[in-house]
Amino acid sequence: MNAPIIDPLQGDFPEVIEEYLEHGIMKCIAFNRRGTLLAAGCADGTCIIWDFETRGIAKELQDKDCNAAITSVCWSKYGHRILVSASDKSLILWDVLSGEKIARTTLEQTVLQARLHPGSSTPSLCLACPFSSAPMIVDIISGTTTVLPVLISEAGNGIAPNARSKTPDGSTTYSPSTACFNKFGDLVYTGNSKGEILIIDHGKVQVRALVPVSSGSIIRNIVFSRNGQYLLTNTNDRMIRIYENLLPMKDAHKVLDELHETLDEADEVEKLKAAGTKCLSLVQEFQDSINRIQWKAPCFSGDGEWVISGSASRGEHKIYIWDRAGHLVKILEGPKEALMDLAWHPVHPLIVSVSLTGLVYIWAKDYTENWSAFAPDFKELEENEEYVEREDEFDLMPETEKVKESDVNEDDPVDILNVEKDSAFSDSDMSQEELCFLPAIPCPEVPEQQEKCVGSSSKLPDGNQSESPLSVEAGQNGHAANNASSPLEAMENSVAGETEGTRLKRRRRPSEKGLELQAEKTKKPSKTMKPSGRLSKTSKSAAEPESSNGVNGDYASDDYS
Repeated sequence: MNAPIIDPLQGDFPEVIEEYLEHGIMKCIAFNRRGTLLAAGCADGTCIIWDFETRGIAKELQDKDCNAAITSVCWSKYGHRILVSASDKSLILWDVLSGEKIARTTLEQTVLQARLHPGSSTPSLCLACPFSSAPMIVDIISGTTTVLPVLISEAGNGIAPNARSKTPDGSTTYSPSTACFNKFGDLVYTGNSKGEILIIDHGKVQVRALVPVSSGSIIRNIVFSRNGQYLLTNTNDRMIRIYENLLPMKDAHKVLDELHETLDEADEVEKLKAAGTKCLSLVQEFQDSINRIQWKAPCFSGDGEWVISGSASRGEHKIYIWDRAGHLVKILEGPKEALMDLAWHPVHPLIVSVSLTGLVYIWAKDYTENWSAFAPDFKELEENEEYVEREDEFDLMPETEKVKESDVNEDDPVDILNVEKDSAFSDSDMSQEELCFLPAIPCPEVPEQQEKCVGSSSKLPDGNQSESPLSVEAGQNGHAANNASSPLEAMENSVAGETEGTRLKRRRRPSEKGLELQAEKTKKPSKTMKPSGRLSKTSKSAAEPESSNGVNGDYASDDYS
């Protein structure tokens, strides 16, 4: 759709379900950096890569050692690698173009979410968030792990035995911690069960700043916007909070080191909190104060202007859309299925959601064309109006007044070598190394039909060939019963049989004499009721020659008491 004819007042967010993708039972999704490919993790351990432009499957990644459900998928920055975490505690790194497995490692806990390091084009480091332990930095190739701190001791040191929280009765329970990289991967932002955001230098494994959440509730999700300017948190108090990132995009860990040198706080915890005020600033809070909905899979739009989240209630597929100012602008209602995962397209106003049944729904904008954009004097009418022409509407105008001078200086040089930077990507232009598309592999549309045709002439155990089912059916219908010599002929015979059967169904009801002729051809006696109330049956088989009066066989009437 052309941008000039789109009404800007309609809002740049999706409104209706455009179509859906179906392949097995999909659990989680992730777009590549350009939004041209969509990766989906399935319940059987496969990772499906969809070509989002054609809505076709471009690649299928399957590890024979992994049959467990996929919990998360993540692309590398330039799309050459995909990281997959499964419920069997495994992490698998794939080469997308070749479809080969680069490395596989197994952890002690099931990983709920895994993210590749965003600062490298071919990363091997990832951030893994296990179910019941602290987040860790994992080198997939070497298998080494570094556990990150999730709690702050009274002395100000970070500790990470596990993600534990105490209940009111004093018992200890496990709650999963969430974490994410910043834009260039030099810092890790972790949310713990005490309602605190820890900013960690994972290279030194040190907590550099602490930002407490006002409610002190468990942080369930923590997500950065695409440009790294805003941070989103989802807590157990059913509220989504938006923070502005006050640190620079690059070399943020160096700025934190300099900041610690300038702080004179005696208490180490207060020093971390003071550093946290220089890192994040609360901007807005979102909640449904009426229904008190628990949120699931929140994220930003591609440009960071919108915030979306799904309802965690069972049996409903609702997506809430807010602007960054905190206004609820749209509620998308889907089928009566629970929502599992969400993703906003990096460039276009599209949302992709995963349902409990494994379908992937694509939400798109319902465009209304603005035809007045083609001509400034064009006016759209809601109903018929009487037109009154102006007095000078059809006056002849001099040609000199019609010609307008162009504002373009023809002497200025034209740059045909450099490409303008895409505003949707803040860090770099299109890289020559970036993988945006995969070669398509042609496959038959209906493989089941071809398998039936190929297997129609199978060999028996004694070496004799069994008669084709298609030929047997054709013979019973009174057609030529020649064995198919090729799958193509078998398909043609089956189509012909189906067509003939359709024609027979459309004929009128046959007469009594016609029923008798048909029964004699099939060598079966046919009994019909004569108008006199007596029954008539055939006395000769259909194999005898026709009689002289042109009727097949002789008919005799027997009385039945």
